[in-house]
Amino acid sequence: MAERLSLTLPPTMAAFTASSRILPAASRARVSLAYSPSSSSASLSSLKCLGSTPLVSRLFLNQKRSPVVRVVSERGLSAVATPKCAASDPDQLRSARADIKELLKTNFCHPILIRLGWHDAGTYNKNIQEWPQKGGANGSLRFEVELKHAANAGLVNALKLLQPLKDKYSGVTYADLFQLASATAIEEAGGPKIPMKYGRVDATGPTECPEEGRLPDAGPPSPADHLRDVFYRMGLNDKEIVALSGAHTLGRSRPERSGWGKPETKYTKDGPGAPGGQSWTVQWLKFDNSYFKDIKERRDEDLLVLPTDAVLFEDASFKEYAEKYAEDQETFFKDYAEAHAKLSNLGAKFDPPEGIVINDGPSESAPEKFVAAKYSSGKRELSDSMKQKIRAEYEAIGGSPDKPLPTNYFLNIIIVIAVLAVLSSLFGN
Repeated sequence: MAERLSLTLPPTMAAFTASSRILPAASRARVSLAYSPSSSSASLSSLKCLGSTPLVSRLFLNQKRSPVVRVVSERGLSAVATPKCAASDPDQLRSARADIKELLKTNFCHPILIRLGWHDAGTYNKNIQEWPQKGGANGSLRFEVELKHAANAGLVNALKLLQPLKDKYSGVTYADLFQLASATAIEEAGGPKIPMKYGRVDATGPTECPEEGRLPDAGPPSPADHLRDVFYRMGLNDKEIVALSGAHTLGRSRPERSGWGKPETKYTKDGPGAPGGQSWTVQWLKFDNSYFKDIKERRDEDLLVLPTDAVLFEDASFKEYAEKYAEDQETFFKDYAEAHAKLSNLGAKFDPPEGIVINDGPSESAPEKFVAAKYSSGKRELSDSMKQKIRAEYEAIGGSPDKPLPTNYFLNIIIVIAVLAVLSSLFGN
């Protein structure tokens, strides 16, 4: 373990040495199909829980711990936080998302961030009712006991990339941060917009981590049966299994870590990031449907095909969806976005219960639709040409459907006419 931690690579290089897809640490290690923020760090119990984990303490908690946890508000003021509030702050979530986008531009760490989110959520067991024992998206992957699982080899580098953001945004839970990073990475790589919600509560200690063995193997004896055993346990179906497999369009496998793939290929020898590994697709930082096309054709020896990849075109039920996705990227994107959102919510406890939806900015009400009759009188319906003429005249004097006239224009007309009538009468006499 100590040898694993003696990392001296800069962030960019470190990210890429770990940005293999969802691969095992050894040839029999566990792997996710396409796997490659948790109670607020303002929560005292969560902070204590981190401190009890030697690995995370060494890597991420270099600062001195204080018995009082403070949260910096948007106004720059500091207030004492209490453990009872576990929900993430919407404004901090938006800011964290913007920072993740910048991180992706400089580190090209899309695959490993996707893998982190998937591996945190992918331990869910629908047959267990208690939280957090049922696993799922609860931020438990940050603890050493789960980080040491074979399927999570190299994910320590993903945590190292995100910890500065967690320190900066103490009002964002680890569980939310992991899922935010994963969804943002998909979108920034050219993939679909994921209908995400946030407000996940964090698991609080290593004793709440799931046992090893809940993630898929890379090369099981019966790939189709194995995939169904694992993903049916999560409550997912065949269509979702195949759609989620499409995330393998991103990333690389490194044999020294997973036991699978070539040391390098013509597509990976020059990076970006640390060179090497074997990718599933030619453009392994672009999210599209090329994974299905390349697996189907299998014409390029420099592209990786795992047993769990090949079976998508061998099993009758899987093949129906794989063929469709190879031909129709729009359908793949739609199904993938739905499946990713479902996976990211598995096992999560939300505060508030309905979750938090973040947008790019404050929502604005739509302007009132123009109705010509509203600016006219009488019961007779106006023709379309008359409506257009009235609207043009109305807008010409500064009015619009969502902006009233600065003064009562029609009243002013009446007053002017009255004044002119009086003057005409005087001059006429």
